[in-house]
Amino acid sequence: MSNPERQASPWSEQVRVFLKEQGWDIKKDSLYELALTHSSFAHEQDIGSGHNERLEFLGDAVLQLVISDHLYLLYPRLPEGKLTRLRADLVCEATLAGLAGELNLGSFLRLGKGEAAGGGASRPSLLADAVEALFGALFLDLGLERCRRYILQLYRPFLENLEEGDLRHDYKTLLQEFTQAREGITPEYRIVREQGPDHEKIFEAEVLLGNRGCAGRGSGKSKKEAEQAAAREAWVELTETR
Repeated sequence: MSNPERQASPWSEQVRVFLKEQGWDIKKDSLYELALTHSSFAHEQDIGSGHNERLEFLGDAVLQLVISDHLYLLYPRLPEGKLTRLRADLVCEATLAGLAGELNLGSFLRLGKGEAAGGGASRPSLLADAVEALFGALFLDLGLERCRRYILQLYRPFLENLEEGDLRHDYKTLLQEFTQAREGITPEYRIVREQGPDHEKIFEAEVLLGNRGCAGRGSGKSKKEAEQAAAREAWVELTETR
């Protein structure tokens, strides 16, 4: 959003530029504008149901189908339980919020004044909902097959990050982006305990957030793994209480 020409453009034109940058051959601009309109804006402007909640409902179902089909074909030997856990990781709020961050989606959301002032453009749950709403718009506009192609293109970094059937979230990055956007705070980490022999050492880390002190703890077989676990605990706690 640093481009002066884009900043000077009407919101609808910004959305069109954003969609063009994704390489999506769209037909109905209005669907995507609806997908990026939060209920707080609709209520503030008294436009009733002119917000993205219905598209979010549809997009959630479309995403579940696309990811389920992809995993079924990608891992022909995995049992149902493992496929279910993988799908849950790929469609969870953390993944969707991470995808929204890659798209800089918060810059294009239309929010009510109170929601915007409260940092709604960086709220993971709100961003995740908007991504699902975009998928709903793609489905209605272009049909399932083209929608599937565009979803899998967006998901490529996450699908490539599948390691032996597990998705590794970078919670340190998620937490830093969230706390910097909301409070201007950069998380700090420290190792508070080491246990066990050198070849089987377990580390315990905690993450500190400004004046609030310790916001999360975690352990792992390396310092990085312990820090990721601490970041995950803090990120989940912060986002679930918003």
